[in-house]
Amino acid sequence: MSETYDIAIVGAGIVGLAHALAAAGRGKRVVLFDRDAQANGASVRNFGFITVSGQEAGDCHEMARRACAIWQEVAEAARIPILQRGLVVAARYDESEAVVDAFLATEMGEGCRKISADKARSLVPPLSGAMRFALHSPHEIRVESKTAIGQVTDWLTERHGVAFRFGEAVTGVESGALTTSKGRIEAEAIVVCPGDDTASLFPERIAAHGVTRCKLQMMRVLPERPVSLQTAVMSDLGLGRYLGYAMLPEAGPLKARLDVERRDARANGVHLIVTQSADGSLVVGDSHHYAPTPDPFGSESVDRIILDEFDAVLDLPGRRVTERWIGTYASAEGRWRFTDAPVDGVRLVVVTAGCGASTAFAIGEETISALYD
Repeated sequence: MSETYDIAIVGAGIVGLAHALAAAGRGKRVVLFDRDAQANGASVRNFGFITVSGQEAGDCHEMARRACAIWQEVAEAARIPILQRGLVVAARYDESEAVVDAFLATEMGEGCRKISADKARSLVPPLSGAMRFALHSPHEIRVESKTAIGQVTDWLTERHGVAFRFGEAVTGVESGALTTSKGRIEAEAIVVCPGDDTASLFPERIAAHGVTRCKLQMMRVLPERPVSLQTAVMSDLGLGRYLGYAMLPEAGPLKARLDVERRDARANGVHLIVTQSADGSLVVGDSHHYAPTPDPFGSESVDRIILDEFDAVLDLPGRRVTERWIGTYASAEGRWRFTDAPVDGVRLVVVTAGCGASTAFAIGEETISALYD
């Protein structure tokens, strides 16, 4: 006889966890499956940086605001340390000022401000002398993603009674039931959160959305001397890439300059994010390369481009790289996410940009509300 739950979720990354939280909050009996022994994909390989400012205007930015609020509630309840608050986008190019001014004039700029380089150094002391000014946002938070995902999992188990079935692959999904490597489960609703797995479940539905995969390179950098960054750090390259800034008409001259002077960075999808861990080390990245099956190898030349930008923004002589890793996530041109209904009572939810950690909790609320309301 098969087991029965109110809702079954496939995928224990942040998108799956977000749906589990939203369903458990309605008193539903939830089971969550993942083929790996623990979450091992994009959700644990990122910056742990819940980004609001710079997200694409519209529902992406709105969902990031909502998701960040939920993250703070979850962090407090699950005793997950918030290691940094806010964001400093340090700028050295003249053309960046028009982008920042235009951003501040939009609804997305609420609560943000343009500050001097000296003021920015009160938040980020090692900011280099080349920086002219900065955009400061108070909205962001930073957690240690490689441990926070496990902490959310434990909290959902202990506080909300979510049943986790790790090491159990889901091989088939139909209305009211799914088949796994260990048996059959019945559920009135099923949510499939496959991340960048485009082949296992509903591949034809995923292909219809033009999904490919994005590979990124990241590093852990250890400063020679202790340093404290109150906020995460980005740079002009972020103003030219993050759509909340880059889609503004005023970003045209900056992007044109970057295309010429930073051709290597633009060609490799490099922009700078720096966050800090509790041990003082810095998580640094990243790059973006696209393919249906990205190769698993990191490029030293790409790491060098990232580190060159790091050294231009932060004056930390003697810093050294202690870890390097590669991440992948689903990507689709012209969209940042989709929710599909391949069969009755089943939802397929995919974030097709690098903002899953920043938006998932709001997406989970939306999906569960649509299923049950």
